[in-house]
Amino acid sequence: MARFIFITGGVVSSLGKGLASAALGSLLQARGYSVRLRKLDPYLNVDPGTMSPFEHGEVFVTDDGAETDLDLGHYERFTGVPARNSDSISSGRIYSNVLEKERRGDYLGKTIQVVPHVTNEIKDFIRIGEDEVDFMLCEIGGTVGDIEGLPFFEAIRQFTHEKPRGECILMHLTLLPYLAASGELKTKPTQHSVKELQSIGLAPDVLVCRSEQEIPEREREKIALFCNVRKEHVVAAYDLKSIYEAPLAYHDQGLDQAVLDCFGIAPAPKPNLDRWLDVQDRIHNTDGEVNIAIVGKYIQLEDAYKSIKEALVHGGMANRVKVNVNWVDAEDFDREDVGEHLSGYHAILVPGGFGERGTEGKIKAAQFAREKKIPYLGICLGMQMAVIEAARNVAGIAKAGSEEFDHEAGQKRFEPVVYHLKEWIQGNHTVKRKESDDKGGTMRLGAYDAALMSGSRVANVYGSTEIEERHRHRYEVDGKYREQLEAAGLCFSGMSPDGRLPEIVEWKDHPWFIGVQFHPELKSKPFEPHPLFADFVRAAVETSRLV
Repeated sequence: MARFIFITGGVVSSLGKGLASAALGSLLQARGYSVRLRKLDPYLNVDPGTMSPFEHGEVFVTDDGAETDLDLGHYERFTGVPARNSDSISSGRIYSNVLEKERRGDYLGKTIQVVPHVTNEIKDFIRIGEDEVDFMLCEIGGTVGDIEGLPFFEAIRQFTHEKPRGECILMHLTLLPYLAASGELKTKPTQHSVKELQSIGLAPDVLVCRSEQEIPEREREKIALFCNVRKEHVVAAYDLKSIYEAPLAYHDQGLDQAVLDCFGIAPAPKPNLDRWLDVQDRIHNTDGEVNIAIVGKYIQLEDAYKSIKEALVHGGMANRVKVNVNWVDAEDFDREDVGEHLSGYHAILVPGGFGERGTEGKIKAAQFAREKKIPYLGICLGMQMAVIEAARNVAGIAKAGSEEFDHEAGQKRFEPVVYHLKEWIQGNHTVKRKESDDKGGTMRLGAYDAALMSGSRVANVYGSTEIEERHRHRYEVDGKYREQLEAAGLCFSGMSPDGRLPEIVEWKDHPWFIGVQFHPELKSKPFEPHPLFADFVRAAVETSRLV
């Protein structure tokens, strides 16, 4: 039976609850325990799948096809435990479930209320898989005091009351602001945040305090006294140069020991931190650096490409080099000379996206990389743009484009070498979709197998001809153009097992040019870099030596 750790935040948002949760999970693993992490989000969207990247950052996709909050990416990267559909829940999904049950008559005509029906649904979700692990870490999105979060806090209060004493603890993250004028760290916001928790029947067992300055012993004692927390359970969280320093930094501050103390686990197993010591060594002891351009359309919010940026960092670790990521707006050279923007980079990455905006710039980026022999990695839309570029400029299909762009414009302007995917095989059944379907959850989502061409670059990178990767797309390269494109030199080196859907393309006469329909960044970890990113950065290192 799992022990439960509920992680909440106060004072301000964006304090790093997801990172703290992931780091704590990794530290418990280092002590020999099994863990699972999940996220409870108060927003009313059923999931983040239809949210703008500017609004919510990237959408993280699980093997079983759930579109989730980007914090699940932190969980996977730090613990290596694959997230699943049951690890992410929102108010929208909770209320949707409750209303579906009401329509079916499951409540036998009772009046449906937040308490107990909504809170019971939340508690049922929290219990999923509780027999599978030693510790279940549940992060609650938002900040204590937010009106939309109240049902979740009430559900936690009920849940901890119903569980036997000692099986649940609460970890609360707060901010200690520093006033330079007086040279003081202020503890009052933390006190008020804890008071807000106490007013709804919750009391923190561990306080994690974000601070730009070292927390003096006097302030720790003051926080402990007024927040009713043991002094050794007031844990400092200082700013770090890399998020991958967090497990060791939190361990040095005693976070994992404080949590085990709260559960009465003594003596606590000694942690094996070799994995994180190696990661830290690879971050700080590099043998050079490379400059990689990410040509995207959501660059105003870097979290829109969070997993890609982290996967590049992992690729740098694998090669012991520092990766300098430079964000390039694809719209900047829709009608300008691409060379002014991309010259000098050692590699170019074009990520996924939706809609026509910025795509002409991405096509130019693919052309520049192909012609100048610069390493290129195209992901999802980035692969489709590389295929369109090849079709237009090499295979003689002058009006090559995507059905997605014609659909947006309401007229036929292109010869669609990329089309709306209406049917595919998932497991033992056929999935069918229409353009008029709801937008949410209707894409080709989750893990699918691919067969790689023996002897191809990508097969050599993976060291296998059979792979499984995560997808999130509703448009696909049309296989009927394969023969024409391969005659022009673009190799379709990866296909779906039934041979119908192109998964990977590469140029035979290029040092390193690969486009993939899936999202390899979602499976990369600091201690297990994805092979595509590791080899992409290696190719960038080779390019840097030629400059």
